[in-house]
Amino acid sequence: MASDGQVFVKFGRIVAKHCLDKRCSTELLCAAEQTHTISSQLSIVARVKAVTAESKSSSELLVSNAQNLIQAVLHVLKAAEAACIKGLQKPPPDSEEEEVAAFCTHWRKTLLWHRAKESLNSDRDELGLRKTRARAEPTLTALVQEQSPQTKYTPKHPKPIKGLTIMDSHL
Repeated sequence: MASDGQVFVKFGRIVAKHCLDKRCSTELLCAAEQTHTISSQLSIVARVKAVTAESKSSSELLVSNAQNLIQAVLHVLKAAEAACIKGLQKPPPDSEEEEVAAFCTHWRKTLLWHRAKESLNSDRDELGLRKTRARAEPTLTALVQEQSPQTKYTPKHPKPIKGLTIMDSHL
């Protein structure tokens, strides 16, 4: 679990590096650093627990650190969502950064498509406000959870479609 946390640290740093908005980039880097710290701490606690006698307090500490890591990863994903919405610079071709950018672009296009469909909904309530469907907006967290276990939750997406840029907002 601690090594999976490092995957999200790397993901966060890549997105922050290519983010067009300085505030979003800074927030994402802070979230990635916090995740790195908690991931390292979890790794240390797990190694210590492995060589010491079983105790309730060490088990509670391990569970607490794992929960903290989950919260930190969720913070990275929320900050990455904000960065992706603001926009990303084009990364170098044929790089891991391009793969991360393609993953983020795919999510952003899915979100924008969802919002466009919701805005076309003509159902109105008694005040004349547009009703939203029960379906929630797509999130990076949900997209990561859809990834197969053998990819260790590494954000993967096919190469970008030729002719489309990271800033394209329509399908």
